[in-house]
Amino acid sequence: MNKSDVLVIGAGAAGLMAAYKLSKSGKTVAVLEARNHTGGRIHTLNNELFFQHAELGAEFIHGNLPITLELLKQAGIPYHHAGGEMWQYHEGKFNKNGFFIEGWDELLEKLQELKEDLSIHEFLEKEFPGDKYARLRDSTKQYVAGYDTANPKLASALALRTEWLNEDEDAQHRIEGGYCALIKFLADEIKGTGSLIVLNAVAKQVLWKPNDVKIITADDTIYEAAQVVIAMPLGVLQADKENTASLTIHPAINGHHDALQNIGFGAIIKVLLEFDKAFWEDDETEKLVGASLKNMGFLFTDEAIPTWWTQAPQHTPLLTGWLGGPKSFEKKDMQAEDILQLGLTSLSHVFKIPADVLKRSLIAWHVANWTAELFTLGSYAYDKVGSADARKVLLQPVDNTLFFAGEYLYDGPAMGTVEAALTSGKNVAEDILKS
Repeated sequence: MNKSDVLVIGAGAAGLMAAYKLSKSGKTVAVLEARNHTGGRIHTLNNELFFQHAELGAEFIHGNLPITLELLKQAGIPYHHAGGEMWQYHEGKFNKNGFFIEGWDELLEKLQELKEDLSIHEFLEKEFPGDKYARLRDSTKQYVAGYDTANPKLASALALRTEWLNEDEDAQHRIEGGYCALIKFLADEIKGTGSLIVLNAVAKQVLWKPNDVKIITADDTIYEAAQVVIAMPLGVLQADKENTASLTIHPAINGHHDALQNIGFGAIIKVLLEFDKAFWEDDETEKLVGASLKNMGFLFTDEAIPTWWTQAPQHTPLLTGWLGGPKSFEKKDMQAEDILQLGLTSLSHVFKIPADVLKRSLIAWHVANWTAELFTLGSYAYDKVGSADARKVLLQPVDNTLFFAGEYLYDGPAMGTVEAALTSGKNVAEDILKS
């Protein structure tokens, strides 16, 4: 019989962290993962075609985040500073020093006066109307769509204010060998206690009563436990019942179901391109720009794939493109080859190199279209107006039997990060152990 103390649905960062803490405390745990690998939205591609590992999902440690860094220390996994110069390409000109938005300080001042929450789109239209502020409005919405992968018409202005006032741009790190090293550590520790991680196990139904849970997977396997941690991506939990990845809970928990719909979940496409050389570092590019891009970390543009970054301070021929928010959602059904072409055309416009020349110089490429990925259906969470109240509902377990975990439940400026997911998993495990 497939029976354990606790079941965890989802082997992403939140689910694995919960299972790690529970199994280390003596609970028997079974983690059910729909994919054929652990990690969820952490997926390091170790492929002989690529110069080095490539991150299809989470890539950066955004700031000095305590739980992530403590786990890395426990696992003996090194990490390094991710830096480099910020560049912007706008109206045919390169400008150093980043994603500069004219009027940003004025925007923050107005946000600090805000008392009643509204969407950032409404806020901008109300407080910064007319042609004078057109560039400020457009740039801010582009930033919200890009960095937060959010829909500006839904994203909470108050939540963005908290995020923007707590930014620490200088404290970004990458993990040596990729984020998968952290996932492997957690998975190995869980399995070392005798607990299970079951791959290709698509949970379809949760049948429950207090302290008694049965999970039925797509192949009709039944798993049983006293408690369950639902650690699936928010996009899947929000999906219609007709969706292949959707989960049915019976008896229904309508308050929690409604709360899940009241948190935003973004859209993202990530394009990884490895060239035969780092052409942005060569003399021709220096002549074009009028300055060296050898230390470029990020490049912000107005192109179809607008944001690009290198592996700085390391010098490699890998460029990563990023398209987030509504424009990404619109392209979720595009073929990978067409998205590749969008990326090459974007770079062609910026660097004045024909797209076919760039394509011939490619060694490897990969498009990570997370919004189309069956068991993800998006990027990461963001706050809508009212999301704080929804989170309070979801943080409450149902009859000490059903628990939710995920980055979308983090109440702080690091929402949507691996740190947020790890924190949520840790907190849920502690709640179960106290019960």
